Amino acid sequence: MAYYSQSAINKAREMDLLTYLQIYEPDELVKISGNTYTTKTHDSLKISNGMWMWWSRGIGGRSAVDYLMRVRDMTFIEAVSQIANDESALRKQYEKPKSRTKRNLILPTKAENNDIAIEYLKQRGINEDVISYFIENGMLYQSVPMNNIVFVGYDENNKPKYAGMRGTERYRYIGDAYGSDKAFTFRLVNKENTNIHIFEGAVDLLSYATLLYEQGSDFKSQNLVSLSGVYKPTKNMNNAQIPLSLRTVLNDNPQLKTVYLHLDNDSAGRKAAEVICNLLKDKYTVKEHFVPVGKDVNDYLCYSKNLPYRTFEKEAQCR
Repeated sequence: MAYYSQSAINKAREMDLLTYLQIYEPDELVKISGNTYTTKTHDSLKISNGMWMWWSRGIGGRSAVDYLMRVRDMTFIEAVSQIANDESALRKQYEKPKSRTKRNLILPTKAENNDIAIEYLKQRGINEDVISYFIENGMLYQSVPMNNIVFVGYDENNKPKYAGMRGTERYRYIGDAYGSDKAFTFRLVNKENTNIHIFEGAVDLLSYATLLYEQGSDFKSQNLVSLSGVYKPTKNMNNAQIPLSLRTVLNDNPQLKTVYLHLDNDSAGRKAAEVICNLLKDKYTVKEHFVPVGKDVNDYLCYSKNLPYRTFEKEAQCR
């Protein structure tokens, strides 16, 4: 059995499917349009924005290793061997120059309409007027060919820098578009407001905007920021850092005084809130807001509308 160093294994794991096919099996790759591809063998397998999905089987992933194991039925060792045996290809792809520019964001291709995205969000309790506002302002749209919802984040110059994707079909995907900069995640910024509200994901942000809107408040006057995923602080508090998206918006908006944390009401969410609170407390007033029902803001919104939501056994009551 061949032996591979941990470094070689890690490099093999990092290789995305498109890169793998371009290097090893270019004849298998079929371009559909833009940055969307399929394969000659499986026409229902689509590759786009760093991810792949085999729709007829309901499986997908990011890496070439995932593809080789789940589509080609290889073992993990066989998949790594398939990639790592050609060390020159690995070096070509992964030995980057020490100084390099940041990757440019590649926005997923827009669909002709947003019907599937709108219907999905409405099923999650999001108000259609709230959805329309974000669509009209170029912050939310439906992509093709996978009908993902795309949540776009902009920098201070109103230039797209981030695109988070959420699947709407039965087999749902969550991930970021190629070149996304997490300093500028999905967010709504109002420089006249001194408060800022922080959420783990875009759907929670939209859920909070819906709660405000349906209570007669203007969500557009708020500062709402998605962290684009669970914040996982380091075990050593001395090395802990404020999440990049939050750090960026705080640095760019000196008027901010109070930070409201609307993180998930589970052990990971409460730990993250505790760490962020400790990091910010010397400069800001920080308030933790955990939902009284369900795990996150969207659960609570669905509960308030008598829609299905996840039940969750809380380990502790909200503080």
